[in-house]
This record gives sequence, C-alpha cells and structure tokens, in this order.
Amino acid sequence: METQFEIKTSTVAETEQIIDLILTIQQQEFNIPITVADQPDLKVIEEFYKVPGGEFWVAKHQDQVIGSIALINVGDGIGVIRKMFVHKDFRGKERGIAQQLLDILIAYAREKGIKAIYLGTILLLQAAIRFYERNGFMPIEKTNLPASIPLMKVDTHFFVLHLENEQ
Repeated sequence: METQFEIKTSTVAETEQIIDLILTIQQQEFNIPITVADQPDLKVIEEFYKVPGGEFWVAKHQDQVIGSIALINVGDGIGVIRKMFVHKDFRGKERGIAQQLLDILIAYAREKGIKAIYLGTILLLQAAIRFYERNGFMPIEKTNLPASIPLMKVDTHFFVLHLENEQ
C-alpha cells in the first residue's frame, strides 16, 4: 500500500511535532543521550534555519510530521545538513521519503549557490551512513571540516558532497 505524503517547508505550528519526531528517534529508538536542551535550534527553527540560504522541510502524512531535513547555509558556498529524520514506520526505499527530502535539499542548495554540503552523524546510524554514501557523500575527517561548520557534540562521523562536480 502506497503511503501518501507531502514535503513542504516547516511552520512554527509544527515545532512540537518536529521535536517529538526527532527526540523519539534519538532517545527511544537509538538510545542517544541527547535532549531538547542539547539542541536549542529545535525551539527556534525559524531563526536558526530559515535565514538566507537555509531552510527546514518536513514530510507529512495525514497532518503528522513523519520526516525532517534542514539546511544551514554557513556562507562561502558551504551548506550543512541537520535534522535528517524519518519515522521508523515510514522508512525504506519503497516509500522514498528520505530520498525525496534529500533531493529537495540538494536542489535548493544548488539554487542558493552552495558548492559543498557537509553533515555529521554517529556510527550507530549505519542505515543513514549507507544512504548518504549511496547519494554520493564521501567520508571526511573531522579535522578537515571547514571551521564555519557548527558541530553537534554527539557526531563522530562526517561526510561531504561536492555539488560542483555533479551534473
């Protein structure tokens, strides 16, 4: 059975649903010791992500947020992916929600003149790591990250996608 969903830019009214989705995945599904206090950006999505060249998108199914992805534009042609999450009941290639979220972000990044997209994750998230690698992201050492990239203290593995090399 095909899941009907839409992807759109987030609104302030969806903030609590976004926080619930992300914390449930982080804390309950993956036992990551992180709270909303460790992620103050979640309380101020409009101010943190929706600045020039940045954006926050959600995937919705029957008025529920089931996925998210955000782009931070740090300048100098550099973007950072944050908050890439899909509810466990809606994951998988057959649904394609994660792929559509990422595709929308990459298209937007190109429009905004971003030449390289970076992200951080943790080793525990093996499916996510494979997903990023399938999409052309290459591992990069933390020491080789641009200084302008805001880091999450839990992240241990980093990746980059160079957009100027793609067509």
